[in-house]
Amino acid sequence: MNLDLFGQEIIKDELLRDKFIEPPFSVLDTKGGNWVNRKKKWLRIGLKSEIGRDTKVNANLKPFKGNAERFEDKQVSVFDPALCEVLYNWFCPIGGTILDPFAGGSVRGIVANYLGYKYSGIDIRQEQIDSNRQQAMDILPIENQPQWYVGDSNELLNDNWNTKFDMVMSCPPYADLEVYSDLECDISNMNYADFMIAYESIILKSCKLLKSGGYACFVVGEVRDKQGNYIGFVPDTINAFKKCGMNFYNEGILLNQLGNAAMRASSLFPKNQKLVKVHQNILVFKKP
Repeated sequence: MNLDLFGQEIIKDELLRDKFIEPPFSVLDTKGGNWVNRKKKWLRIGLKSEIGRDTKVNANLKPFKGNAERFEDKQVSVFDPALCEVLYNWFCPIGGTILDPFAGGSVRGIVANYLGYKYSGIDIRQEQIDSNRQQAMDILPIENQPQWYVGDSNELLNDNWNTKFDMVMSCPPYADLEVYSDLECDISNMNYADFMIAYESIILKSCKLLKSGGYACFVVGEVRDKQGNYIGFVPDTINAFKKCGMNFYNEGILLNQLGNAAMRASSLFPKNQKLVKVHQNILVFKKP
């Protein structure tokens, strides 16, 4: 039995957190005190990932390009820095290199370089990259900056990169649930068939740059079509990685803060019997 200074038994979760930041279980709970405190610590350094994201969130869950009237402005999703810390620690070697083909906001890049990794991210929107770079300059020393590139990952990853990466880490667009721009190559404004063609191509090109034995971690969530049915984005993501020779290695569930979930469940579930979604999927793949 492990005892603390006061003779109280130290629970196993605390010992696991000493070794792994969070217990390496298949469920990660963002509502726990340790998680909340780590997230606050990261936010105190000045992370503002929502800046630069003039995003429109689909109110009806399945928009199509040109149907602007079907959108309403809402608060966009922001990646959890505490999750970055955990996944980098678990699946990237110390000082390793990280490729992010769907960079979005500043969080994944700043957290990576803050912890001593070397991050390279790609995003199609110039204003997003400009915002990310400014935040990084405010937080990190000039000699330790994440590398962000503006452009279409489907094109940029065709270049002859002179490095292989230790980890691929990203949170791609959840199909067209959040539309980030009307740029032609922005996959978030494509219909689902075209989205999947581009998405699978980007995954393939990213995994080609991953070192043998390296891990790819994608944080994804399921999306409904305009009839209210799930489109199968999570299994489609798994199949996309399998197509390019990656092994499906781990699956985790990220339990989100509940926020107004109870209110939404109370008002919406009796009408449509749709469960209120309070989790995301963490998919981990390993390159042979």
